[in-house]
Amino acid sequence: MYDLLIRGGEVLDGSGRAGFQADVAIERDRIAAIGQLGEAPARRVIQARGRVVAPGFIDIHTHSELPLLVDGRAMSKVMQGVTLEVVGNCGTSPGPWTAAVGQRLRRLAPPDDELQRWRWQSTGDVMAKLEERGVALNVAFLVGHGTLRAAVMGSEQRPPSGGELRALQELLRRELEQGALGLSTGLIYAPSMYADTDEIVALAQVLREYGRLYTSHVRGEGDTVAQAVAEAIEVGRRAGVPVQVSHLKATGRNNWGRGPELLSLIERARADGVDVMADQYPYVASSTTLTAVLPPWALSGGTGAMLGRLADAEQRALIRRQITEGAPDWPNPLMRGCTFEDIVVASFAPNPSWEGRSIAAIAEEQGVEPEEAVLRLLEEANGDVAIIRFAMSEDDVREIMRHPLVMVGSDGSSLAADGPLARGKPHPRSYGTYPRVLGHYVREERVLSLPEAIRKMTGLPAHRLGLKDRGRIVAGFKADVVVFDPDSVAETATWAEPHRYPAGIEWVIVNGVPVVAEGHHTGARPGRVLRWGASGCPE
Repeated sequence: MYDLLIRGGEVLDGSGRAGFQADVAIERDRIAAIGQLGEAPARRVIQARGRVVAPGFIDIHTHSELPLLVDGRAMSKVMQGVTLEVVGNCGTSPGPWTAAVGQRLRRLAPPDDELQRWRWQSTGDVMAKLEERGVALNVAFLVGHGTLRAAVMGSEQRPPSGGELRALQELLRRELEQGALGLSTGLIYAPSMYADTDEIVALAQVLREYGRLYTSHVRGEGDTVAQAVAEAIEVGRRAGVPVQVSHLKATGRNNWGRGPELLSLIERARADGVDVMADQYPYVASSTTLTAVLPPWALSGGTGAMLGRLADAEQRALIRRQITEGAPDWPNPLMRGCTFEDIVVASFAPNPSWEGRSIAAIAEEQGVEPEEAVLRLLEEANGDVAIIRFAMSEDDVREIMRHPLVMVGSDGSSLAADGPLARGKPHPRSYGTYPRVLGHYVREERVLSLPEAIRKMTGLPAHRLGLKDRGRIVAGFKADVVVFDPDSVAETATWAEPHRYPAGIEWVIVNGVPVVAEGHHTGARPGRVLRWGASGCPE
């Protein structure tokens, strides 16, 4: 007798081929059989006629490492069909421990949560804690270069000494040996931005020893985006490692239309033998921290040092001017081709009424210039201000989405419409990335076929991560499965009301256990941490 039988759905197996009518049987945590199974006995039957049965969606680019510790239900992700998240992106990871990461966790966790007192040492400790607390979906970890750098040399704007570089390499080795899948960089964020290409290559050479992946939020996504993508490719070529370009885009109105140029860079690199791919979220707006508009020198030394500079009249005036004018060797990529009306506050704890409002509107209310409003917001929130920035072209989003080497990744976090993670007005991608692709870009706009969209959400990222038994509907593979209505699946989260779950995702099964049943979270937490194992792949 099967544990679970999904009967009569259209199976899209994650390969990109056309769908076919079949039953899918599950025993324990694996797919047991696919075909016309008739009246085969099962403890539970899901009637899926008129529905699509697909592999669970793999979110290859997320920032859920701390939110999942706080709330293991993973509500905003499993409700849209995600069964695996890759965390630790953009150079920021929970391990190794740093004071900044500890502070971030304390800000997220409720006052009475044990996490307020917990201090860890490494990624392995975080993996173990996540398993101890329970999680609804599977999780894989990257090591953040910025976190490594902060652990070894603080937030200083300088190159590492020879001894510090060796310490960075050894610390990376420790994290990889505990099961991390690779290294991420966030080269527009301090302190990762202070590294030159040689430093990144030296660390990527450690990845080659272990056969792991290099992922990068590249050094610029505006005027210098082509050079930034080329740098990521250079790292892959020199170190001999696979490269994942994170959330590929061209930002700023003066860069609209450059999507094909970036895709050509990737194609040429692959023709030259560099294993490079990319991911993308399906929106024309990005989300980041407000500190990203400040010149790099203003951020050196961490938040305290930054606030000290803002308190100095001469340095404050220079920072304010460089926000719009840029600095030597730093054109302020976040403001190029962008106005203060395009930047909206997503999270501001001291005054939530400003969430959802633009910097321009807040400045007008305060009676100051927008640059001064930026500095006041950062001072009042101790540097902790999240923003949304409308700066991309819809045509570029579509062009990049169509490319066969580009997969879907939310760049969001596991949030919830209730509890401690329901704060602010975050980017709706945390709730709606996958239903938006399926509803808007597949059903309504026909940018992708449904089988190809499913491949970009499942089989392609599974291949990229080296997963041997996930990402496909194949007998013997792990039973991570989503059942959805192709006629009604849709994002319902909006910029004004982002904490809203999607429509049309009916069943989400993780390791054989329903986590979403008939559109409702069951409370189950069958997720696992996928560590790189002795088999040479995550397990």
